[in-house]
Amino acid sequence: MKNSVWIFRIISAFFLAFSAVICLWAYKRGLFSNQKELENFIKSFGVWADIIFCLFQSIQVVFPIIPGGISCFAGVAIFGALKGFILNYLGICTGSILAFIIAKAFGRPLLLSVFGEKKVTRYENRLINANFTKLFAFLIFIPVAPDDFLCYLAGTTKMNLKTFALIIFTLKPFSISVYSLLLTGIFNFFSNSF
Repeated sequence: MKNSVWIFRIISAFFLAFSAVICLWAYKRGLFSNQKELENFIKSFGVWADIIFCLFQSIQVVFPIIPGGISCFAGVAIFGALKGFILNYLGICTGSILAFIIAKAFGRPLLLSVFGEKKVTRYENRLINANFTKLFAFLIFIPVAPDDFLCYLAGTTKMNLKTFALIIFTLKPFSISVYSLLLTGIFNFFSNSF
């Protein structure tokens, strides 16, 4: 088990470093300061752009290094409201299921390693009881909950994959919509104001 935790840490560190390098490269190319440039760059990959973005969304759930709200906004900003929502939904749901499966396989030690004992214990004390499934479903539905962590936490409970997938696929669209549209609205407001 300890080897698995270290492997997970190494992979997380790799994705963090890789993300930092990509962000630095994109910043130097001006992709963050010019939405049209960013759109053109992503769309230059053609049909692969959709797959790359979905894969990115899945990875950022499994290795939570970038806030999900930011990547949801990016999906809508690059691909438009409808397509961005669909790609966000597919990527995040896939990543959520992967996080659940990983937690089922490696258990609480992995959870402690990734999120720290203080956070794990705090949520376990509040959520792990007879109503966990209902509480989990409610928290997945609302936009402000720490979804990535909750997916891992659910994997350490008695919840089965079928129940988890049903909750994710049916309740996740609301929070994805809120993140996508709210952040887009805020961005548009500020970009039009200055």
